[in-house]
Order: sequence, then structure tokens, then C-alpha cells
Amino acid sequence: MNWIYDPWPWYVAGPLIALTMFLLLIVGKKFGMSSPLRTTCSAFGAGKAAGFFKFDWKAERWNLIVVLGAIIGGFIASNFMSDNTVKIHPDVAQKLADEYQITSAGEAYLPNEIFSIDSLRNPSSIAILVIGGFLVGFGARYAGGCTSGHAISGLSNLQLPSLIAVIGFFIGGLVMVHFLFPLIF
Repeated sequence: MNWIYDPWPWYVAGPLIALTMFLLLIVGKKFGMSSPLRTTCSAFGAGKAAGFFKFDWKAERWNLIVVLGAIIGGFIASNFMSDNTVKIHPDVAQKLADEYQITSAGEAYLPNEIFSIDSLRNPSSIAILVIGGFLVGFGARYAGGCTSGHAISGLSNLQLPSLIAVIGFFIGGLVMVHFLFPLIF
């Protein structure tokens, strides 16, 4: 096993996640990405445009470290610890090529047909990004947190609302993949 390029086994990654959650529990913090992103937006002045961002972000400035860590960690992982491909089953790659003309599946981390600069020239791609971004933001706000916050932090603290939210996230993902995605593409 090449520990740099291969996914970490569950018996390494799982205890590291548990240790992180335990440390956050000790210091009275919760894990998620929607709160750190809200803090970042507030720090950059978004409170002038929306009341949601009007709060004392300096009291939550530790969230800025979470955002910075996610950016730096993502950069390190994608540039030094990955070959930037996703291993998918050949049948799935063939179905994507046949039904959706996505031929780069399994060859690139993100399919170029959807996530390239050229695809942004298509007005429908921009509309999908804007609508999708709005729905994700609305869903995270309505659910009281994002998928990582509920699935990792909420479930590890045995919170029933987080279990309900995670079930909703999975149902929404299944509906998107099996019903909405074929209609959009």
C-alpha cells in the first residue's frame, strides 16, 4: 500500500475522526463547514448585504482556521497526495459516456464536461450552478448545519435531529442522481 496515494484504511481514518470529535467535544466546539463559511463571509463584510451575516465573527474566529485548513489541506491532498482521478467501475464510466457524453469519467478528478471553464460558457450550466448553490445553502441553513456537521459531529453526539437530517441528505442525493440528473443532462 502506498500511504500517500491510496485511501487510508478505516482503522486509521476512523480513529482519527473520533479523536478529532473527542477533542472538539472537550473544548466545547462543533465540527462542520457551514458555520466556518458563515464566519468567513461575515469577516469579509457580508453583514452589509444580509442580516444573517451580522454577528460578532471575532468570537468565532477559530472557524477561519477551519476554512484555511480545508483550503490548504485540499491543495496538499490534490497536488501531492493524489493522481487526481477517481476510480469508478468501468460499467458506470460506460453508462456516463453513453447516456450523458461524459467521457472523462475515471480519468479526471472532476469530469471536464461539467466542471471546466468552457462549460461555464453554457447558460444552462451557470443556471444549474446558481440554483444548486442556492439549494445547498438553503438546505444547510434549514437543516441547521451541513452534511459534515450533521453526519460527523451530530451523529457522534447521538443527536436525533442530525440523524433525521442525514437521512434527508441521503434521500435528496438519491432523488438527484436517479431522477433529476437524467432530466437535467
